[in-house]
Amino acid sequence: MTVRRSVVVGCGGYLPEKILTNDELAQRLDTSDEWIRDRSGITQRHIAAEGELTSDLAFAAAHSALGAAGVSVQDIDMILLATSTPDETFPATATVVQSKLGADNAMSFDIQAVCSGFVYALATADNFIKSGQAETAMVIGAETFSRILDWQDRGTCVLFGDGAGAVVLKAEPGQGTTADRGILSTHLHSDGRLHDLLYVDGGPSSTGEVGFLRMEGKEVFRHAVVKMAEVTVEALEANGLTASDIDWFVPHQANKRIIDGTAKKLGINGDRVVVTIDQHANTSAASIPLALWVATRDDRIKRDNLVLIEALGGGMTWGSGLVRW
Repeated sequence: MTVRRSVVVGCGGYLPEKILTNDELAQRLDTSDEWIRDRSGITQRHIAAEGELTSDLAFAAAHSALGAAGVSVQDIDMILLATSTPDETFPATATVVQSKLGADNAMSFDIQAVCSGFVYALATADNFIKSGQAETAMVIGAETFSRILDWQDRGTCVLFGDGAGAVVLKAEPGQGTTADRGILSTHLHSDGRLHDLLYVDGGPSSTGEVGFLRMEGKEVFRHAVVKMAEVTVEALEANGLTASDIDWFVPHQANKRIIDGTAKKLGINGDRVVVTIDQHANTSAASIPLALWVATRDDRIKRDNLVLIEALGGGMTWGSGLVRW
């Protein structure tokens, strides 16, 4: 049986030039490098420059992905941008990226699922490709979380950073087995009853202001380890696979302890886990594509590798996906 698969043909990324270390934060806040490392695994984060917008980060990552894919921008017929920090309330920041790229043939829109945004966007693009409504899609995760942080709240501001990652997906025929290259399956969930665990206390129709990120860290941690393990098992079972079949586990980079806890629950050895949180911090929807970019650049992730991704974010939303590279 021949099926349409969404194959990753290129991966790109971008990190702002400015780096903010834990020691620099300790000069402003009642915190320390040791305190931040112990609780999160983070040593530094990248911060967008003044006037550097989410669309700028997204464009740079998309341009990088196009180069890696060897695909013409005119071949892109869909741009999906996962972000919680758009340039403006509207229009969609994806349309700004479309204009900057010159992707005249692409439909473009944003997806908002916070830290799960890239998984949600990947699933959406995959379904457009499988249905025949798109042939070549650009999927981007880009964030300027530094703009929505309360820099006096040491419980949140030390955890996040800015960045963007992108992948190019192209329709290719497969045989409908797990040996096919491309996205094998995606699995998405949400529970709005958990809203108060992670949210921004503002918005156009509530306060009329952007607001700041607020989080109940212990509760987010508790839900994250359970839900992310469950949704990764869901992906494995849906494909008749086990954790031993996975070449690389690329989780959302929220907290090193959450990453370690999820990998342990799944029985995945640490040497098969891609970790970038120490250098990037939590870049929300950008964290998984940035980690993919890093791991493809250093040749860890190679053609035909089986890659498992998962994320959990505000909403709450969570999801997973299996990709044969």
